[in-house]
Amino acid sequence: MFAGIRRSSFALLTGLALLTACGAGRQSEAIGQEPQPPQTQYPAGVVAPNGRSYPSVPKAAMPLGEQLNRVEDQLAGMNPSAAGFASLAHRQQVLYRQWSHHPDWDAAVLQQVSPELRSVAQRQVQARREFLAMHRNSPAPAQLPAWRISPPISADALLEHYKQAEQDTGIDWATLAAINLVETGMGRLQGLSVAGARGPMQFLPSTWAEPGIGAGSIDDPGDAIAAAARYLVRRGGPENMPQAIWGYNNSWNYVRAVQTYADLMREDPKRLAQFHQWQIHYASPNGDLWLHEGYERQQAIPVEAYLQQAPWSAPPAR
Repeated sequence: MFAGIRRSSFALLTGLALLTACGAGRQSEAIGQEPQPPQTQYPAGVVAPNGRSYPSVPKAAMPLGEQLNRVEDQLAGMNPSAAGFASLAHRQQVLYRQWSHHPDWDAAVLQQVSPELRSVAQRQVQARREFLAMHRNSPAPAQLPAWRISPPISADALLEHYKQAEQDTGIDWATLAAINLVETGMGRLQGLSVAGARGPMQFLPSTWAEPGIGAGSIDDPGDAIAAAARYLVRRGGPENMPQAIWGYNNSWNYVRAVQTYADLMREDPKRLAQFHQWQIHYASPNGDLWLHEGYERQQAIPVEAYLQQAPWSAPPAR
């Protein structure tokens, strides 16, 4: 969940923020179970202060598959700068998050997806399930953490940093992008604790300070990506990338998920722009909460209290 073997509760929360994310918070639901329904139902389309709203997606296999097929097809042909691209990529993310809880839906969902997209869809949902499996027996946190969620730098700027790090170390750009995605949503998530992992690649300050790892600012995207590449080399890359990624987070579920997202971007670099728009989600007793860009809490807050103030974060009723 962060660069270094030592664990912290903050790092455990952060590393699943998207899929975490890209599932957020500690996922408690066992794969195959419906997430705990919100105690208070909110209608679809409640607008957050940044003008965005939580996508409302189907709660049944066939309509979800139909919508997923349309969304994937639209994204494949859309310029990332086009109006609506960001919202559509967020919908893509939520569709996979919803599907991931229901292995019994797999056949019905895939029947609705075009043959050329089936492999992509299967790998997307399996990557999400790897993160669910990491915390299937953990209770969902009843408090939201002291985080700040901010827009990341552009996908083009990030790609330049990934490619430079690849040139310098041999660690391929897509692996660095996948780690950046699952750790902080490519830089969206900033923890406000001074004691835990920090920056877009989630380094403990003690790991950052090791000779040959950190240089510059732990919070700077370019510096952090370069440091992550050096850390992966130290842990066995590029010759043994599974072992190197395991050194970043000691979980083979994590390794498989990172490699899956990396493969998807390597096969089609346009997917970087889609993942760049994935949002921070947080698994709570009230469902899979969306923490929009602009969320900031200096102290932890109970989920129920937060939702009274921010109904746009709750999964919409459908």
